[in-house]
Amino acid sequence: MLMKQAATQIAPLTGLTPEEVLRLLEVPPQEEMGDAAFPCFTLAKLLRKAPAVIAGEIAVALQTEGMDATAAGPYVNIRFDRNVLAPQLLEEVGSETFGKLQLGQGARVVIDMSSPNIAKPFGIGHLRSTVIGAALYRLYNEAGYTSISVNHLGDWGTQFGKQITAYKRWGNEEMLQADAIRNSLELYVRFHDEAEKDPSLETEAREWFRKLEQGDEEAKRLWTFFVNVSMQEFNRMYERLNVDFDRTLGESFYNDKMGAVVEELRAKGLLEESDGALVVRLDEENMPPCLIIKKDGTTIYPTRDLATAIYRHDVMQADKLLYVVGGEQSLHFRQVFTVLSKMEYDWADHCEHIPFGLMRFEGRKMSTRRGKVVFLQEVLDEAVARALQIIQEKNPNLEQAEQVAEAVGVGAIIFGDLRNNRMNNIDFSLEDAVSFEGETGPYVQYTHARIQSVLAKAANVSRDEQEMDSDTDQMNNPPVAIVGDTSWALLKLLSDYPSYLEKAVLRNEPSVIAKYTIDVAQAFNRFYHAERIADAPSGVKAFRVKLAEHTAKRLAYNLSLLGVRAPEQM
Repeated sequence: MLMKQAATQIAPLTGLTPEEVLRLLEVPPQEEMGDAAFPCFTLAKLLRKAPAVIAGEIAVALQTEGMDATAAGPYVNIRFDRNVLAPQLLEEVGSETFGKLQLGQGARVVIDMSSPNIAKPFGIGHLRSTVIGAALYRLYNEAGYTSISVNHLGDWGTQFGKQITAYKRWGNEEMLQADAIRNSLELYVRFHDEAEKDPSLETEAREWFRKLEQGDEEAKRLWTFFVNVSMQEFNRMYERLNVDFDRTLGESFYNDKMGAVVEELRAKGLLEESDGALVVRLDEENMPPCLIIKKDGTTIYPTRDLATAIYRHDVMQADKLLYVVGGEQSLHFRQVFTVLSKMEYDWADHCEHIPFGLMRFEGRKMSTRRGKVVFLQEVLDEAVARALQIIQEKNPNLEQAEQVAEAVGVGAIIFGDLRNNRMNNIDFSLEDAVSFEGETGPYVQYTHARIQSVLAKAANVSRDEQEMDSDTDQMNNPPVAIVGDTSWALLKLLSDYPSYLEKAVLRNEPSVIAKYTIDVAQAFNRFYHAERIADAPSGVKAFRVKLAEHTAKRLAYNLSLLGVRAPEQM
């Protein structure tokens, strides 16, 4: 708000638009320099003057109520009158509509996220797509879009031929009923180990998948079993991660839609034969061919992704398609989007791959083919157990400690992922994530709980009713003592939330909100230690209590956007 206000005042003095000025405004490196700084370098050519001269002229002209400007070389340093503007800011950040943006203007954005493979465990490696996608879903809604989350299950493909082959050779019903997911993984790993010695297994697997595509009863029976037991496992994980989906549509849903895509590609002259397979050439785009039909006549995932994109645009009426999938699939999506463009779909420009880096767990890279899987359930259980131990040490009399530990432990895992730039590779440390100190989810949750304690104490402090009325009156005309350095810094940060939300959505980067939330928690703790709140003197308490209330709401709300719960007590 303050930056926009400054930009509006500066713009008429520069020949720039308020939006252009806003992009140039900076936060000074030191607080004593002011609240904002406007560099005049870009105006030198336009106005044919030295930047320092321009800065001096702007500073003289920019003397308005609530704002003081001074020139410092080529910069205009701006200081806001905190005692004039603080009540206005406090009211704004506390309003129900604060932070609601209209970037999307109701446009529908379909977000493809999570998408685990059937008959495989929900490992720690699935975490990133799930929590990044869920956070983007909430952030897009917050920014004025209509978000639709889709779990595009990996429930089709040659992998099921491999799974059925392994089951037929080495498995049995009793083994699967005992522990379907773990035993299915063991069968899958064994298949790849044995296939290195016996290549005929790959041929057998392709044949079983061909039977599955043709509706073979036995193949379909086993496929249905694997799907059902997998969904039970996945849904348990989604419930713990606080993740819901608007639609759960696996790759198999598009089986009856791929034929039309193949025919359209053929009709438009895009299909070519290559070594017995059918492909779309992408030589002009410096990419390898996009495989559509394999030599054995079966489909492959680019075919399904083409059918999926067309369905999402035509039937789900998506204006924008986001695919939250690991960075190793970048070439695949470039190929798919390019083929859509060649099919003359102008909306292909609104398809976007949202890649992310690899996740290692304490140095180990996950691979289902080799059985190197860290089960997410085990990680969550361990995080909750560590959180419970810390809680019992800090607050042994806490009621519902197990529920709080669940919120803290699971929240630590989610936040520990989302605070990282999504393109970074992560070597996940459980000990670091569950720490109550540093830039962690538990630190933010603990700060929120601390504020609840402060507010409860403030409500219990014995005050004369007339004095409290006086407090409220003086909030609208606060004396200098109310708005100290730390409370002013906190209030300015709270008022900046819309700009952080906009940045997070435009960059498809939830870490912007996670890091901002850490900054708010740190700013509150500086305020808490520097300025009295619950027992503040007359004329000060109401302002500071209200500031604490708004901070707690912002922390809780931001955590909810990231999929993390905010306990009232810890």
